[in-house]
Amino acid sequence: MKRPTRQKAREDQTEHETTEQEGVRTCPECDSSSLIRSSDESEISCEDCGLILEEETIDRGPEWRAFNHSERDSKSRVGAPTTQTMHDKGLTTTIDWKNKDAYGRSLSSDKRTQMNRLRKWQERIRTKDAGERNLQFALSETDRMASALGVPRSVREVASVLYRRALSEDLIRGRSIEGVATSTLYAACRMEGIPRSLDEVAAVSRVERMEIGRTYRYISQELSLEMEPVDPKKYVPRFCSELDLSEEVQAKANEIIDTTAEQGMLSGKSPTGYAAAAIYASALLCNEKKTQREVADVAQVTEVTIRNRYQEQIDAMGIYS
Repeated sequence: MKRPTRQKAREDQTEHETTEQEGVRTCPECDSSSLIRSSDESEISCEDCGLILEEETIDRGPEWRAFNHSERDSKSRVGAPTTQTMHDKGLTTTIDWKNKDAYGRSLSSDKRTQMNRLRKWQERIRTKDAGERNLQFALSETDRMASALGVPRSVREVASVLYRRALSEDLIRGRSIEGVATSTLYAACRMEGIPRSLDEVAAVSRVERMEIGRTYRYISQELSLEMEPVDPKKYVPRFCSELDLSEEVQAKANEIIDTTAEQGMLSGKSPTGYAAAAIYASALLCNEKKTQREVADVAQVTEVTIRNRYQEQIDAMGIYS
């Protein structure tokens, strides 16, 4: 009788090991997958039968305990993750300007003079050559413009990576740092699908629109950036929000864009102007009238552009004003 029992136990063990290898861990006693870990991370047990599978497991967390977010931050001894938006990737340290010691006491005048000299040298060693100074200035400009445009952090990261690539491939030579930084930010907006027109980017830059466009085309070609055409529908929610229009108008504008795009009318047209005309048309159809001047100011296009695109769209839709 012992032979088949031993054989069955061996089969059960083999089946349990196979299950663990497949990534689904179960209890060897009752085959339940309801395994729980204790609050102090010291043991793993089965919720159904109570069998303890592991005890005295390795705790990979900190040795201290925290009961709220602020306490966790104050006890943490690690810094922020590395970021491409800083020239040193956030790895270097800075000397605080509070002029206080570890106990919160103010420093003497001699100590303050000494700390000022240390801060000056600290700033100097953070940028050891012209390339790093170039990068530091460019990334600070990128951060300023990104803040003014209200774009997410992912766009800043992508723009910083693009500028680093342009700098490493010597594409900055003969061009202004601000121009290349603005161009990489505009490219990052397009790559991340954030609707920001060239006019909007130029408005927060210190560089002329023509130079930004010329540098953008050059950078895109040299870095082999693949850019999808901008979808006018991405501008519709923001424009409608600024014009205080309803969701009905927004839905109708998207419908107009989809219908006319199927007829190939988007080719060679400005996406902002096309979206503005669709919003103007849909606002008229939904009895939420806005003047061409109001729509043009929000979209940063001319009234002539809106009139031309509007006429093309209503003709294609078979709508007669």
